[in-house]
Amino acid sequence: MGQHRRKRSRRHRLLAPSLFAGLSAVVVAAVVTGTHGLNLSDATAAGKAARSVRAAAPMPTASPSATAGDPAPPAQASASTPSDSPTPGAASTPADSPAATPTATPDTHGAVLGTTAVAPADDKEASTVGALFSGSVAAGNHFCTASVLHSATGNLLLTAAHCITSTDGVIFAPGYRDGSAPYGTWQVTAVHTASGWSQNGDVDEDFAILETAPSNGRKVEDVVGGNRLGAGEPFGATVHLYGYPADSESPSLCTNTTAQQSAYERVIQCPSYPAGTSGGPWINAATGDVVGAIGGYQQGGDSDDTSYSAYFDHTIADLYAQAESAAS
Repeated sequence: MGQHRRKRSRRHRLLAPSLFAGLSAVVVAAVVTGTHGLNLSDATAAGKAARSVRAAAPMPTASPSATAGDPAPPAQASASTPSDSPTPGAASTPADSPAATPTATPDTHGAVLGTTAVAPADDKEASTVGALFSGSVAAGNHFCTASVLHSATGNLLLTAAHCITSTDGVIFAPGYRDGSAPYGTWQVTAVHTASGWSQNGDVDEDFAILETAPSNGRKVEDVVGGNRLGAGEPFGATVHLYGYPADSESPSLCTNTTAQQSAYERVIQCPSYPAGTSGGPWINAATGDVVGAIGGYQQGGDSDDTSYSAYFDHTIADLYAQAESAAS
């Protein structure tokens, strides 16, 4: 079992989202995460309270056995739907019966399910995943993981909201490994988060969409491609889980089947996903859609071997539309 710690980088801690109370769901500007040892219990509690006003949702129907010592999953509350969020639809809400698991045979990349290895360097999907850096792109200087989202604008990234609160000096290097950025680097220019996160630190909205500036006249998606956003997809999906451990200079890859941790959270069992892997994409092996990002409950997981993601429903779909509009 891995050492218990949250998956955000130990060097780049979160500025409490409660500091941004009252901000809209769009760009949050502050400083790159850097307040060591900040206690997030108040922000997390506020976030759960904010989510509790969503439509009533069933308790999890399936959950993998927890790693020894892991805390119990968060309780779910029932209340009325808020005015600023439409009632979730049957096609995109875990509160209703999820759609059937895709019938296509998942591509496991030839891996044994539930095992972790270094991601292949020559894989097209892996090239869409990269590390986020604060300042120079150099060994030991990356703090979270991000991936390229397919969009009309060709310049959007997906990561965890707890990874970043500012664009100041933040660089994305897709395909990074061993001190090299083989495809180039892109400056992050804007951060978009959902209102539940920016106002209350709601862990069920722990995702962010980033804008990037062109690099040498090229948009990031034109160079490495991008993954379609998958909203409302089944909890029980086989996914490729990517992440850059803070103490490694190569990306990790694990393939396994996800489960429903709670009404708005996915969970997966993959060993050796420590600090630094936050924001790493969960790419559906059957559809190619990105259906999660390491984050959410426990900011991605207090155990290196169990990872979480906020469920992707209409909330992230709306955020994506806002980000794409702003970036155009």
